[in-house]
Amino acid sequence: MHADRAAEPAVLRYAAFTGTPDGGNPAGVVLDAGDLTAGRMLAIAAEVGYSETAFLWPRDPEPGGARAFDVRYFSPTIEVPFCGHATIASGVALAERDGPNVLAFHTSSGEVPVETAALEDGNMAATLTSVEPYVADVAHDDVVEALAALHWTEDELDPLLPPHIAYAGVRHLILGAATRGRLADLDYDFEALKRLMIAHDLTTVDLVWRESDRRFHARNPFPVGGVVEDPATGAAAAALGAYLRTLDLVSVPARITIAQGEDMGRPSELIVDISAEDSAIRVTGRAVAIP
Repeated sequence: MHADRAAEPAVLRYAAFTGTPDGGNPAGVVLDAGDLTAGRMLAIAAEVGYSETAFLWPRDPEPGGARAFDVRYFSPTIEVPFCGHATIASGVALAERDGPNVLAFHTSSGEVPVETAALEDGNMAATLTSVEPYVADVAHDDVVEALAALHWTEDELDPLLPPHIAYAGVRHLILGAATRGRLADLDYDFEALKRLMIAHDLTTVDLVWRESDRRFHARNPFPVGGVVEDPATGAAAAALGAYLRTLDLVSVPARITIAQGEDMGRPSELIVDISAEDSAIRVTGRAVAIP
């Protein structure tokens, strides 16, 4: 057992969507995971204890020359098809090892292009391009059940941000809070919300408050992954971009900023570019190694 552990690749630790190690969303990154079984990946993710750990192994380059990787994502309790913050962290980890580049991540949700760049402050940033997104209606009874688990009432919702399901790699229930105070006060029934999310294949519930047309605040409960809350959720940010465009809640092309993690003491900044020319959503963020 000890010999097997010694032969395993290193687990890197990064904070995504931040420029400081004590901000953003921590992610584990394993850059050479080809010999690991799914069971061992899950065990490593549980040992790391972050909301997700990404496991990568190289594959043949793309026809256009992009370096390509197969990627799997594990929370401490389950495998998830896609994770935005661990994608940003992985892109930056590769850029720090090999230099900025154009990458192609092959995930369970589809191919996700990733571009990395060095910033003037010495940090690295990565931009992911989502898979084909969609936005769907959600039954009123399901919204009522979610609100009950959250200990919210219907009159605490923003009528200009109607509840919907949005997908950009994984599914999220988007609920708009009428006030910043409602968003700040998060005290939910973990098991009740988890049951609802499992029943409807939801990865997080994306709770958002609109500060302005271009700035949003978000919180993302993640009980299905064994985590109370995510400090920064790139997949949900991409899904929110698709939601805003589909419901004509923003004039495209548009760039919005999402502040997340503030109420957890891990402030994060997610930049979302919503195109008028294609359906994909692009999410950009910095990432830094955690000592």
